Amino acid sequence: MISANTTTRKAPARQEKQTDVWKLTMTAMLSILSFILMFFEFSLPIIPSFVKMDLSDLPALLGAFAMGPVSGAAVCLVKNLLHLFITSTGGVGELSNFLLGACFVFPAGLVYHKWKNKKSAFFGAFAGALLMGIVSIASNYYIVYPFFYHIMPEETILAAYQLILPQMESMLECLIIFNAPFTFVKGLFCLTITMAIYKPLSPFLKGAYRKYDPVRQ
Repeated sequence: MISANTTTRKAPARQEKQTDVWKLTMTAMLSILSFILMFFEFSLPIIPSFVKMDLSDLPALLGAFAMGPVSGAAVCLVKNLLHLFITSTGGVGELSNFLLGACFVFPAGLVYHKWKNKKSAFFGAFAGALLMGIVSIASNYYIVYPFFYHIMPEETILAAYQLILPQMESMLECLIIFNAPFTFVKGLFCLTITMAIYKPLSPFLKGAYRKYDPVRQ
């Protein structure tokens, strides 16, 4: 004979298992969406054309808000693992993209899940975007651009920046003046869209309609 206490213990365990499965499913779906968005990149007139803007961190930010910072970082990881199959940078670009994406979405998810309100979501993602911009300086200087120097001389890349702002004298200066603000603004774009669409999407992202119902189980 199964006691009431045994049934009560089984219910939360079953609910927790369902939640874990749902999180894995949503993380996979958001990763695929993020991977697809990597192809929709575009240039801005205020920065050299080889520096591209995309919104592939948007699904990762949604995942970080809905399921926690680890899920958000996992989306960043999986999208770049998928992109390795078509990489043109030998994994260098993917490594940098993952590091920057994780710097963005992990703080955002961490802050939001500690203080669950609109302000914490905004300030967490804002801080993440700022961190991403700062880390992009080191990431580009030590990881990405040294790879591209094998394809295009450093002087040629520097000249592309100087066409926009002739005062630039070094690549480090270019990364600080151009790339860091560009990366920060990229994060703000993702944040703005997320703030607009998160509320209607959150029940689906969190699987709210799959709440445990002992009658149906």
